[in-house]
Amino acid sequence: MKKTIRDIDVKGKTVFLRVDFNVPLKDGMIRDERRVISSLPTIEYLREQGAKLVLASHLGKPKGADPQLSLEPVAKRLSELLEAPVLFHSSKEVVDDKIREMVGAMEEGQVLLLENTRYDAGETKNDPVLAEKFASLADIFVDDAFGTAHRAHSSNYGVAELLPRKVSGFLIEKELKYFYDALENPQRPFLAILGGAKVSDKIKVIENLLEKVDEIIVGGAMAYTFMRAMGHSIGDSLVEEDQVDFAKKMLSLAEEKRIPFHLPLDFATAPAYEDVVPVFTKGRDIAPGTMGLDIGPRSIEAFTEVIKRAKTILWNGPLGVFEMKNFEAGTRAIAEAMAENQGITIIGGGDSAAAVTEMGFDEKMSHISTGGGASLELLEGKELPGIAILEEK
Repeated sequence: MKKTIRDIDVKGKTVFLRVDFNVPLKDGMIRDERRVISSLPTIEYLREQGAKLVLASHLGKPKGADPQLSLEPVAKRLSELLEAPVLFHSSKEVVDDKIREMVGAMEEGQVLLLENTRYDAGETKNDPVLAEKFASLADIFVDDAFGTAHRAHSSNYGVAELLPRKVSGFLIEKELKYFYDALENPQRPFLAILGGAKVSDKIKVIENLLEKVDEIIVGGAMAYTFMRAMGHSIGDSLVEEDQVDFAKKMLSLAEEKRIPFHLPLDFATAPAYEDVVPVFTKGRDIAPGTMGLDIGPRSIEAFTEVIKRAKTILWNGPLGVFEMKNFEAGTRAIAEAMAENQGITIIGGGDSAAAVTEMGFDEKMSHISTGGGASLELLEGKELPGIAILEEK
């Protein structure tokens, strides 16, 4: 386990806190502030303990200093949420003399948010010069940005290498607890539900999970590659021809390990990728000139039964094109069945997190991850550089 902010003394110290404020903005307003809110427990605790806080985050993918991607609106909203001023200074250089002066004058409990770290091209290259600028502002590094933990950048890895103390905040602690408990010590039966568009994105995930789960459900566009592997016709559905052999291999591996590998029994189809009234298949074959865009009613019934008997459920990737009203039924049914399950329910970030939240089931889940890419890499069994660099307990 990694050390957390509970394990160190921060009183009077300046803490460089890496947060994930990569939020959607429209006309200078935050459209979804979950990531800001999820950072509050760590910020509040550090303030109460007498730390001076320098917060850092990226936002989008700016090419240089882009006013559209300034963190200023986030600083304003954070100030409202904390009911305390949040210092902010926008400049092309993320750390300039003005910032050094502001940090030098900070008092215990004060918060300063730096401008978008990606205004500096060195951020994503883990540039040592930029890391040195960040490190020069603080005594301690705290990482609470799970969404970037799978990347080694200047603001989460380079700076950590240079500061003597490096620990996690409460959000990363919570993410690691849920994922490691599920993967290493789950309450059984342990069920994984995988959806989304591409098998190629989840190759390592499927391989790793087949070593750990009791049952697996695969839906979404990934399922059509498995259908092709089983010899079914899939019409014009999305398929990865170069992954058909891998799908066959996974099906036989699951059989060998006696792990039930649940695939859809029927599909909701349409002639094109459009939000029209679906035509349901009678079985697993999809007619020529049509494409599968969701699972059908028989699949929903079967998958719901599998979910009912699970004690730990890990879900990554929607089961259909949930953004279209006519093709959201599969994803909604999975979310609903998980919400009713009394066991441990974990949503692996990304589109599944968006779907669960939009559909109003977020409060019913044990944990919704804040990092899509990071959670996928954890599920692959990889070590995340942003976590690996932190001190062990």
